[in-house]
Amino acid sequence: MTAADAYVDEESRFTWVNGVRVHFKREGSGPPLLLLHGSGSSLQAFDPIADDLKTVCEVIRLDLPAFGLTGPRPDRDYRIEAYVSFVVEFLAGLGLDKLNVAGSSLGGNIAWNLAVAHPQRVQKLVLMNATGYPEKSLPKAMRLARNPLLRPLLRRWAPSGAAEQNLRSSVGPRMHVDQALVDRVTSMMSRPGNRSAFIDFANTDQPDRSGRIPEITAPTLVLRSDLIDGQHFHRDIPGSREAVLTGIGHLMPEEAPAEISEAIRSHLKLPSSTTQE
Repeated sequence: MTAADAYVDEESRFTWVNGVRVHFKREGSGPPLLLLHGSGSSLQAFDPIADDLKTVCEVIRLDLPAFGLTGPRPDRDYRIEAYVSFVVEFLAGLGLDKLNVAGSSLGGNIAWNLAVAHPQRVQKLVLMNATGYPEKSLPKAMRLARNPLLRPLLRRWAPSGAAEQNLRSSVGPRMHVDQALVDRVTSMMSRPGNRSAFIDFANTDQPDRSGRIPEITAPTLVLRSDLIDGQHFHRDIPGSREAVLTGIGHLMPEEAPAEISEAIRSHLKLPSSTTQE
């Protein structure tokens, strides 16, 4: 048993997709909503958001390959196209052919590529600091993982306090990085295979597909942090709406869960949390 296994709870489920054992949660009832986390993260990043939204819709979230309790792909294929195909297979296994999709950072990249490649599957789309534009700055952990001198070392070992330093460099001034978050990220990254998988992911060549963003037809809400660059989705997605969150860094779901939950409720035309009190 590893430290990461402590994050399995009564809501945890497991399934197999293309030879990968996937950790996921499926909670609540109503219109289905898929939540996709960012790189170096896990489905727990959405805990407060899921707790709120599961009262008005069905919330599905998974640990994406290379991360969390799902961990590495045997074929080490971390192209965005491979993630999209993986998510499609995962949804097919759950019997879901059309649903709302919300993604943060890497998860947002997968979400908008899903909307391009499979428009019939995405009812409405929410992008949170999504990646996909080539000029978007890389987080510190990604930059380190791409260093050819550090790569072999980082596959096997991480300096003490590295997770905390990376987290602090990733958030805005509104968020305090607490020990619970540091422990979770450290535990997940220390799970056998995850550190090496992150190196593989960070060094995967991802072709620029941003030219296809205007093809998105799903009604789209763009949630953008004022501290993050390379965000042109509102400009390029016809009919999209944008909300800019101030003082927020890369970890939007953990930095502003209440604002995100309310924005998703509004976009999906679900009851506002304030009207339920």
